[in-house]
Amino acid sequence: MTDIASNAPRATRKILIAGGGFRTKFIGYMAQLTGKSRPRICFLPTASADAPETSIGFFQACAPLNVEPFVQNVFIESLSQTQGWDEVLLSADAIVCSGGNTLNQQAIWKAQGIDVVLREAWDRGIVLGGASAGSLCWFEEGTTDSRPKALSIVKCLGFLKGSHSPHYDAEAGRRPLYHKLIGSGEMKPGYACDNDAGIYFEDNAVKRVVHTRADAKVYYVSVENGKVTEKVMQPEML
Repeated sequence: MTDIASNAPRATRKILIAGGGFRTKFIGYMAQLTGKSRPRICFLPTASADAPETSIGFFQACAPLNVEPFVQNVFIESLSQTQGWDEVLLSADAIVCSGGNTLNQQAIWKAQGIDVVLREAWDRGIVLGGASAGSLCWFEEGTTDSRPKALSIVKCLGFLKGSHSPHYDAEAGRRPLYHKLIGSGEMKPGYACDNDAGIYFEDNAVKRVVHTRADAKVYYVSVENGKVTEKVMQPEML
């Protein structure tokens, strides 16, 4: 377990998510949210098993921006990883988490104490975000393709209350499963995001709904009068 002395004053807690496609425009918006002229943005590719191509894609997305990008892998060994997770992650102005396997991501973070560090980062006002596994991870629960054979439920960090479904327009099984789980009470109501669409939260309040593609949408999915309903949340173009 990572031991962190939380002496920093409480800041506005910020999370920016997308259903898929957390590229230059989303990272640029995240940079703005830090309030820094040249923010340090950490990429945490745990869900992709630290796949080099995901880190390369992150650096390419950052190239047009006035940011200082860096990567923190988790498949490390002690002699070369001389800084603790808290030293690295709490030095960032923003943290982007990759897509990939959410179930494995959560297990590794818990085993390494990274979940505790990320909570401290959130409390300190470090901007957190990502798409796919990098959006799902911040909620209490959501739908995932992390297990064999079929989409299923995954429990996550719970910083954001409720549930989440990424890739809502890109994978045919997402919408019917999300409706079924929410309708049956197996999953809490929550937010569904198409690829290229997302939400900026301060604490647990939706502050802005955004997209980078005109037809990409965000929905709040809940049960009203015994029926599952989708309410479209009007996005602004980034």
